[in-house]
Amino acid sequence: MITFKFSQKLKVNFKMLLFTPGPVAINEEMRSSFSQPMPHHRTKDFEKIFQSVRENLKKMTGLEEVLLLSSSGTGAMEASVISLCQKELLFVNAGKFGERFGKIAKAHFIKAHELVYEWDTPAQVDKILNALKANPNIDAFCIQACESSGGLRHPVEKIAQAIKETNPNVFVIVDAITALGVEPLEITHVDALIGGSQKAFMLPPAMSLIALSQKAIDRIEERDVGFYFNLKSELKNQRDNTTSYTAPILHTLGLQRYFELVQNLGGFETLYKETKRVALATQKAVLALGLKIFPKSPGLSMTTIVNEHAKELRNFLKEKYQVQFAGGQEPYKDALIRINHMGIIPVYKSAYALNALELALNDLDLREFDGMANTTFLKQYYEI
Repeated sequence: MITFKFSQKLKVNFKMLLFTPGPVAINEEMRSSFSQPMPHHRTKDFEKIFQSVRENLKKMTGLEEVLLLSSSGTGAMEASVISLCQKELLFVNAGKFGERFGKIAKAHFIKAHELVYEWDTPAQVDKILNALKANPNIDAFCIQACESSGGLRHPVEKIAQAIKETNPNVFVIVDAITALGVEPLEITHVDALIGGSQKAFMLPPAMSLIALSQKAIDRIEERDVGFYFNLKSELKNQRDNTTSYTAPILHTLGLQRYFELVQNLGGFETLYKETKRVALATQKAVLALGLKIFPKSPGLSMTTIVNEHAKELRNFLKEKYQVQFAGGQEPYKDALIRINHMGIIPVYKSAYALNALELALNDLDLREFDGMANTTFLKQYYEI
């Protein structure tokens, strides 16, 4: 008889406020979309839902086509690179996810040119254009809209426009995993826009998407590369409202619910304004506490604090106040606190999290509590 060994059961703290920038907290209305009976992905009923979700994603991104993949965001990054880069790749490395584009290129024996920046410093247009001019074989460029390693927002709109004005044949690939659903994105000069389920869409990890320009579609239809990430095959099948392999079924149902929630809010314009209000109010509150914001150009998806007591503060907040912020990644693993703003978050939860941060500073004898966090946050949020 075979006997199985079981590890200790996961103890879920239902009181914990998850404020990590991916996976983000999944609200009750989104969770309810997973509890319905499982449909089969090769049925007409599911195909109608899949078609509706893809159409809504096209409207959301403003691009010609959108493909859904059963993978994390890294899968969509890899699919975009192998599908659009035939010669050489140029990429910006200002964090772990920028670095990943280079690793993908190396894995596929694609010659890559790297522009390295400090994790708090946005990419510069002139350096990118100089690299393109010095390496005429570059036919694809990769960058993050928001590098979530440190919350840095790159000026991707200006960069993409400058690249296309210099060489319109270069494909511009933008990892917008921590920007899509957070703020309006100018996509006129973007060929591939990448998204991920566990960020602003408020879904579990394991689904990604790629929105494509007509130029990118033409390139994909000319080529037949990859197996699981063969975008030519996916394009053909998804235009028929199905997928080459097993579809991300529950994620698709979740996206359907997500678009319903956004519509009930008043549409994406309302959501973007709300996210911006919370982000800017949080930044002001953090500064009012005497803390330092890490990136020189912060994104709206998260507020990132750099502090020598970051690890101690995060652990204390989790244990005493049931608030979980994210740390950084190497080499800033213990130096950063990242506070999420992605998704639909009730303002009182953000206020509670900031108040808890100020209380933790007081408890650890780092700053005396005077209510400054919530006073500043709410005053800025309501523009009193």
